[in-house]
Amino acid sequence: QVHLVESGGGLVQAGGSLRLSCAASGNSLERHTLGWFRQTPGKDRQFVAGILWNSGTTKYAASAEGRFTISTDKTQNTVNLQMNNLKPDDTAVYYCAASSPPNFWVLSQSDQYDYWGQGTQVTVSS
Repeated sequence: QVHLVESGGGLVQAGGSLRLSCAASGNSLERHTLGWFRQTPGKDRQFVAGILWNSGTTKYAASAEGRFTISTDKTQNTVNLQMNNLKPDDTAVYYCAASSPPNFWVLSQSDQYDYWGQGTQVTVSS
């Protein structure tokens, strides 16, 4: 069992940056697939970025490529999302998720994740 808690959301102007963090408790994130997703009202949860804990292999949505960076901190048992050059379209609730074992092919598939955080709001003003 993995319990995930996101932090770092907030209000930022377009062009600004935020760093989201997802802290895990209960079990180590070793041998997990980890992902960040986002959701706006009335829409399905959307893949943003994913990473395999052990290998560091990453995958990004086209909208995140070049602006967002996903990383892990093995000493803190966290997965982070650095978001730069934020745009109003990035406004959403951001969720982190985890599943085991590590599997590149499920990185972007929200229905393959077993554990989810409660979400953190990111609002980008124009």
